[in-house]
Amino acid sequence: MKIQNPFRLGLVAGLGVLVALAIGGALVNLATILTYVGAALFLALGLDPVVTWFEKRGLPRWVAVVLVLIGVVGLVTGLVFAIVPVITEQVNRLISQVPELIRVFSDGTALTWAEQTFPWADIEGARDEVVKWAQNADNITGIFGGVLATAAGIATGAFGVVIVVILMLYFVSSLNTLKRGLYKMVPASKRVRFIDLAEQISQAVGRYVMGQVALALCNGVLSFIFLSIIGAEYPALFAFIAFLGSLIPLVGTISGSILIVLVQLIVNPESLATVITMAIYYVVYMQVEAYVLSPNIMKRAVRVPGVVVVIAALAGGTLLGILGALVAIPVAAAVLLIVEQVVVPRQNAL
Repeated sequence: MKIQNPFRLGLVAGLGVLVALAIGGALVNLATILTYVGAALFLALGLDPVVTWFEKRGLPRWVAVVLVLIGVVGLVTGLVFAIVPVITEQVNRLISQVPELIRVFSDGTALTWAEQTFPWADIEGARDEVVKWAQNADNITGIFGGVLATAAGIATGAFGVVIVVILMLYFVSSLNTLKRGLYKMVPASKRVRFIDLAEQISQAVGRYVMGQVALALCNGVLSFIFLSIIGAEYPALFAFIAFLGSLIPLVGTISGSILIVLVQLIVNPESLATVITMAIYYVVYMQVEAYVLSPNIMKRAVRVPGVVVVIAALAGGTLLGILGALVAIPVAAAVLLIVEQVVVPRQNAL
């Protein structure tokens, strides 16, 4: 459409800007929902290889999907009934130690221990600063506000997990239908090539998810065994934290390990040997995971150079947080696959 009148041109341009702003605002408002959908679709693609494995054994797809869904529901139920009561009991034990911690700090035991352990530090000055800070009513109000905000965040996170699980079950059961609908939107002349690439990308995502879960299980199981052997406090709780942390690529294992060691130091300060042993174990484990477990598990999932893995995980985490870090590596694998099978052959044909 050719517009001769400058007023009409400006009006159309202004309307275009308003439409763009409206679309951007809608996407911002739907960011949480889109995140849930993306996470559910990502997990559904991760379960698709299991469905395919059942299909190769001669089962109809609907039977394979039902078996996988039953397995997922059973696993979640088992975790709830096996882990949650243990974690609840150990959290209650942790909370029950709060009065003792208050007594230790109030009667001067903690001060004496700190002065004997760190004779070079100004412990008295630090204590005075802490007391002065605690006497400020605004600081105490901020603490309670932070606690309430944390509780609200935990409730929101739990609700989000439930939504993601429900969406994942729907996506797993209708994944082939969604794929066929997407493939019909591609021109017939390019459909075969598009389907081939899409299936390769889907398989790479599924293998990556299974590999990441396998790494997380290794960390969780080994953490529980080791912490139980050395007599650490709350081994089940910390093993669960290690499992969740390892689901996040690149930084999850080290973040979970630091959190576990610091909490152990707080709840059991008398046993420094145990804390030091835990720290040494996690340093050794991170080396084993980085150079032995991760390469052997992930080389069968996605073939991505190490530097690309680091850059993709950092960029994805910066843009979309935890979900971005999770999907960044398979997205990088998909981009490399497209470059290798589409861009490079096209350049060679010129």
